Amino acid sequence: MQIITKVLNSSVLLVEDEQGVEHVLLGKGIGYGQKAGTWVDGTGVDRVFVSLDDANHRNFVELLGQVPGEFAEFTRAIVADAKAEGLELDEHIYLSLTDHLHFAVERQRRGLFVVNRLAWEVRNVYPTQYAVGSRAVETMNQQGGFNLPDDEAANIAFHIANAERGKAGLDSMRVVELIRAVSTIVSNVSGVSLDRQDLHTSRFITHLQYMAERFFASRLLTSDDDFLFNSLSERYPKAVSAAERVRTFVAQKYHTDLPNEEVAFLALHIARASNG
Repeated sequence: MQIITKVLNSSVLLVEDEQGVEHVLLGKGIGYGQKAGTWVDGTGVDRVFVSLDDANHRNFVELLGQVPGEFAEFTRAIVADAKAEGLELDEHIYLSLTDHLHFAVERQRRGLFVVNRLAWEVRNVYPTQYAVGSRAVETMNQQGGFNLPDDEAANIAFHIANAERGKAGLDSMRVVELIRAVSTIVSNVSGVSLDRQDLHTSRFITHLQYMAERFFASRLLTSDDDFLFNSLSERYPKAVSAAERVRTFVAQKYHTDLPNEEVAFLALHIARASNG
């Protein structure tokens, strides 16, 4: 049992545990008829305790006092859906996603529609997160009477990807932007079409995702042995040439040199996608 310290709205309560630690309690309709000083049962599959650090806790409480409770409820449902898909998320998503959903609806009401030009890449790089986002858009439009565009699924997917545990500090937007740039270079140089829905294309996109994540985490593959790189240069010169174009782009934009090992594996996937 928790004691209520403040009712923020119909879906959000501030509660205090027996140790005097304050939490945010989310749950559909839990605020109806409640008042400070009374006890509330925090158990149940539709109720979630959020314990953020002090700064984020204050920001979250402030936000929840400014936006309708339905947005916190939408966030709770989205996070529950993501967890049902096996994704483990940090609690800061409750703050960032609630704020984003409210802003997205306000933007839509004002007729300000922003096209997410990375939607195709997000759908392919983060398919599970995108599926959760797509279901969220459908639910919000049906239950809230909104008119959010399909591209909003990609924005929600970004928030989910950024909140995944084990990827602290990883900016999924930068990952997808790099993937898009690399895939565009490869398509232009080698003629590989990434619009196909086949195994080779899927493997290629997956490789780009892991390469981009390694790149921004400063964990690029390196080796003192250039056997693979030299072998591929002889066997698949066009694929290696395309990969070298990527190396040049990365050096110019990010001032980082891709090791031969990364270039070799990229060329290998280009060659496989070309033959697919």
